[in-house]
Amino acid sequence: MTSQSAVEPILTQKDGGVAVLTLNRPEALNALNHPLMDRLEAALKSFAKDDSVRCLILTGGPKVFAAGADIKEMENAAAKDMAADPHLSRWDMLGKFPKPVIAAVAGYALGGGCELALACDLIIASETAVFGQPEILIGVIPGAGGTVRLAERLGKARAMELILTGRRVNAKEALALGLVNRVVPPEGLLEEAMALAQNVASMPPLAARAAKASLLHALNAGQNDALAFERRLFYDLFDTQDQKEGMKAFVEKRKPRWTGK
Repeated sequence: MTSQSAVEPILTQKDGGVAVLTLNRPEALNALNHPLMDRLEAALKSFAKDDSVRCLILTGGPKVFAAGADIKEMENAAAKDMAADPHLSRWDMLGKFPKPVIAAVAGYALGGGCELALACDLIIASETAVFGQPEILIGVIPGAGGTVRLAERLGKARAMELILTGRRVNAKEALALGLVNRVVPPEGLLEEAMALAQNVASMPPLAARAAKASLLHALNAGQNDALAFERRLFYDLFDTQDQKEGMKAFVEKRKPRWTGK
């Protein structure tokens, strides 16, 4: 097994036919800032070309997956600034990665972190996992696929409730809703994900990639339009007073005052 320096925002390992990517900003609860997502994109491009890698695991470590996007990076942005920034395309790249991807989720997977897990093909959750799309609580909506992929997994009614209220769900409820594939004790999370990944990696690689492509084509025939629509609405909200108030209140750790403007 080979690994990179712990100073990197993304750690990479290879074990047989399985690559493991670990989000590595523990001091910021793995907030998905530009440098981290730049490195994730680079790692995905590298492993997409590596024929020895047949399955990929994405994790945030034993305590937290990702508590969301880095709000401080976007707090004062306008809609045109957000639309000109390719940041959200990194989530699309994960969703389009040609080989099977397993998310191993412990602790918070909120906002952009939940969207990152949703962009994976399978989700193994620790009993400590907490999922949610709380964007509405800061004056915006999910912008990296949350409205689209959550509806695909849960159906309209359940997805609508979670997105309109920002309510969080624990691992047990996530399993019952069909959001995750399995729930395991915290100490067995990576072991369970690795066992599943090794099983997938043992299959004929061309057939595995074809199976994934066929499944995604069946599900995503209209997804590109849906994702573009979601993103346009997300960007437009950055020209509202409520977005500015919501993110400022989040950073200042106080309750926002909504004006509907």
